[in-house]
Amino acid sequence: MFNDKTYAQKMDKTIEVFAKELTSLRTGRANANMLDLVKVDVYGQQMPINQVASITTPEPRMINIQVWDLNNVSLIDSAIKKSELGLNPQIDGQLIRLPVPDLSEERRNEIKKMIKSMGEKCKVSIRNIRREANDDLKSLFKNKDISEDDEKKFEKVVQTFTDEHIKKIDEKVTSKEKEIMTI
Repeated sequence: MFNDKTYAQKMDKTIEVFAKELTSLRTGRANANMLDLVKVDVYGQQMPINQVASITTPEPRMINIQVWDLNNVSLIDSAIKKSELGLNPQIDGQLIRLPVPDLSEERRNEIKKMIKSMGEKCKVSIRNIRREANDDLKSLFKNKDISEDDEKKFEKVVQTFTDEHIKKIDEKVTSKEKEIMTI
């Protein structure tokens, strides 16, 4: 039997991943999630910064990283410098301050393009899940596990899920673009 919920869950998961990627993008405002994708090579493995330090945003344009182990300060510093965030860490003992500068118009437009392309990739993933569901339906119909009416009914359900999820992606893209363009 065909289970449409499986595909809806896959689509939800795709959007969750997309939303997480969006939060890691640098806007003009300080946000601890910006550091989520930065990995530090400590204790012989790649770890996210939030597993080796406390991250706070005391001001709208400042991120503070309180490093727990003094030995990791320079490692975190270099990981941030190597990342594509374009931030310059200021070290003060075990505290790393990250001032978040205003975005230039050029940088805002670059980020807008990145958001659009991330949105497109997410839509492609959603459409691939739809194709996978439709292929499953075709094979179930061919094996006479479901009737032609059921196949058509489930295709409509899958298409509805697809349309809803594509709409959610468009909404997220639009709201993130507004956030980027707001000074």
